[in-house]
Amino acid sequence: MAERQEQILVVTPGDRTAGPSTPGMERQQAVATDNMWSGLVRTEAGMMSGWHHHGEYETVIYVLTGLLRMEFGPGGSDTVDARPGDFVFVPNGVVHRESNLSAQPGDLIVVRAGRGESTINVDGPAQGRRAGLEV
Repeated sequence: MAERQEQILVVTPGDRTAGPSTPGMERQQAVATDNMWSGLVRTEAGMMSGWHHHGEYETVIYVLTGLLRMEFGPGGSDTVDARPGDFVFVPNGVVHRESNLSAQPGDLIVVRAGRGESTINVDGPAQGRRAGLEV
């Protein structure tokens, strides 16, 4: 449980800590409270992450560099692409994986609002299922 912060906090690059791990992604945690997680995610050129979801957290991603592809939906059959300057919204519980289709590393700013565990790695999306529940 995070302690209530009574002051404005500045987190420098050297202050960030390792965030929750998913294969293919380097997460650097900037701020985490009982209701929010934020940080920087770096992906190497051409990488594809493991399948995961963010439990009860809703996620907003801002693409700084790279070309972000998100796969999701029944059997991972749906995709969206985002370029630098784009925002991406990921609803809570949506199983997905990310890839960086560019020739340069991808940097993403991520903010999550919710409670509980912020990253849950899974084997992949099942047909017609969302975070282990029938939809």
